[in-house]
Amino acid sequence: MPSPQELTSKLWKALASDRTMMLGLDGAEDGHTRPMTVQVENDEPPLWFFAAKDHALVSKIGPRQRAIATFASKGHDLFATVQGTLSVNTDRAVVDRLWNRHIAAWYPGGKEDPNLVLLRLDAQQAEIWLHDSSLFSGAKLLLGADPKKEFAENTAQVRLG
Repeated sequence: MPSPQELTSKLWKALASDRTMMLGLDGAEDGHTRPMTVQVENDEPPLWFFAAKDHALVSKIGPRQRAIATFASKGHDLFATVQGTLSVNTDRAVVDRLWNRHIAAWYPGGKEDPNLVLLRLDAQQAEIWLHDSSLFSGAKLLLGADPKKEFAENTAQVRLG
């Protein structure tokens, strides 16, 4: 049974590796999220996303905008929802620090692209689910283990910020 701290550590490791989250605005009229590439630093908030100024999500960001991001690791062994406040960030030092060739592929004008904007998600809380689909886990179920107990032991609600 992993502790909440262990689940949080697994989340940061998976985010740094897999990098795709579904990001949306809490309470938005259209009610949908969009796939975005996340940038993480030092296993702590904030989470960063490069975006285009004319992106539908960017145009709807208001002051103290609540947002939610969902995540599924590539192996589908870890899932999470992350909630916090989303804002547009214009700090050039952060752009320089986070810039990489994957981001550059989306912006023909490079760091100077006039359509480039950086989004900052000040993540405050998360719910994390660890999905153990191993052979061992299956054998435990065959021997009468309670799947609800297994599920509860692999779930945590954590404070991030």
